[in-house]
Amino acid sequence: MSSPRFSLIVPAHNEQSYVGRLLDSVDIARSRCRFGAEAVEVIVADDGSTDATAAIAEQRGCHVVQLAVRRIAAARNAGAAMATGEILSFADADMRVHSETFNAVDDMLGSGRIVAGATGVTLERWSLGLAVTYALMVPWVWLLRMDTGVVFCRAADFRAVGGFDERRSFGEDVQFLLDLRRLGRPRGQRLGRARRAKAIASTRKFDRYGDWHYFPMLFRLLGPMLRSPTTRNPLVEDYWYRDPAR
Repeated sequence: MSSPRFSLIVPAHNEQSYVGRLLDSVDIARSRCRFGAEAVEVIVADDGSTDATAAIAEQRGCHVVQLAVRRIAAARNAGAAMATGEILSFADADMRVHSETFNAVDDMLGSGRIVAGATGVTLERWSLGLAVTYALMVPWVWLLRMDTGVVFCRAADFRAVGGFDERRSFGEDVQFLLDLRRLGRPRGQRLGRARRAKAIASTRKFDRYGDWHYFPMLFRLLGPMLRSPTTRNPLVEDYWYRDPAR
């Protein structure tokens, strides 16, 4: 192939403990891709890492783009700017993708009825607190048809909505899907969920803050969300931008 069909973009900051296992899962998914492994390019957007994240990515054959902004949205956009695939997908460095990810994404976008979507996730470990948190989020996913996991869209549509809003220090992924839903509505397209290809999500935030922390944290974040998601504050910095090595 002269150019890849899929670009997988991974924003990363000091992810040397996680990025290798993500890339292991990506290699399996590439080997299962109906267009061949060469149809998938992997781009790691290294946002100011001081560890071996970039070196690991380069050794594994990934394209690496360097930036030092410490904004997840900016890292995703920087990776997308380097991408040459027709379809863009975004995965966090601490997750693992499903072996059928690229085939599932291709099926959904190939139908013409889907403007963008996500695969959804299962968790790498379970407990009562994690199960309750997961269960309480499911109705919102059904209602809004918005999910997490590997997020995907056509490259042309990414450019049409201007990518991720780099003013936002959090919630940029939700806004991105809302923008794409708005783009697709006049075309009769909707957001989709590739549920047969769920990614495995890391529980490291639960490991750090406790298995029941999620809903108290949401209440604590309500103020920053209502005031302005573009303004950084210590709580947002700690929860989303704290160095994973610490």
